[in-house]
Amino acid sequence: MLTTLELNGGSGDQVGLGQATHILHERGFKHRWQGVGQLSIKCFFRGRAFCDVGVGRYAVDDSSYLVLNEGQTYSVNVDSENEIESFFIFFEHGLAESVQRSLNTKTSQLLDDPDQPGRATNFFEKNYPHDEILSPALLHLRTQTSRTRYETSHLAEQLHEIVERLLLVHARVSREVESIPALRAASREELYRRLRAGDYAAACFDEPITLNDMARVACLSPNHFLRTLKQAFHQTPHQYLTRIRLEHAQGLLAQTNQPVTDVCFAVGFESLGSFSWLFRQRVGVAPAYRRAKR
Repeated sequence: MLTTLELNGGSGDQVGLGQATHILHERGFKHRWQGVGQLSIKCFFRGRAFCDVGVGRYAVDDSSYLVLNEGQTYSVNVDSENEIESFFIFFEHGLAESVQRSLNTKTSQLLDDPDQPGRATNFFEKNYPHDEILSPALLHLRTQTSRTRYETSHLAEQLHEIVERLLLVHARVSREVESIPALRAASREELYRRLRAGDYAAACFDEPITLNDMARVACLSPNHFLRTLKQAFHQTPHQYLTRIRLEHAQGLLAQTNQPVTDVCFAVGFESLGSFSWLFRQRVGVAPAYRRAKR
């Protein structure tokens, strides 16, 4: 199933080829695309897709959404045994700036010059966990576009609301950036973007990843990366990676019949004993709890 909605006119092309706001809603097992896109929000459901952006890699699934800026080069790769649902929103050039100006400008100025372009917003490109701000609007719009009947004008209104919510998410992340130890605001933002190498770790959690690997993706020295990540997010790279692996292990144990040993190595642990001890510390029971419960 493929649904492509052009909401402001445009070329009718499916992905990122026009400047109109449009929605791509698709289901499939395999999909590959690369190029330069518009400002976009990308969601995937019932599976995991990989998005490569420069030296970074993001794994997007039911738990998250990815934001990419206009003009960003990226590739999307879906290769799954299960049918995966893709839900992308591409925003026309200037829409986010227009919405931001309407929110932050005095009414008198908006009345005197309604067409004045707003200041460009450079969103933080990263994998965002689903939240209480943007996600409800995304999921509602996804439901609307799944129906055979919908009002295009109503969808357009929802997209303006989604941009407003995206700006709220951006403001919250900006406050998070302020906690990074650096004198200049530009340096803090650059450090934050580089520290998103943690998203690379989350995408490749089932592979052997070292501190040097993550530091190289962040273009920082290993010590600088370790120290700054701990100060900004209150956890070391190893603690972050361990948490991601244990969360995936818990999901596999709950949803599949794989043996504990297989789950241990499938999520990237090298030692069954270490995995069992860490799992008990985090979850409160041993990995074999599934067998006892049954």
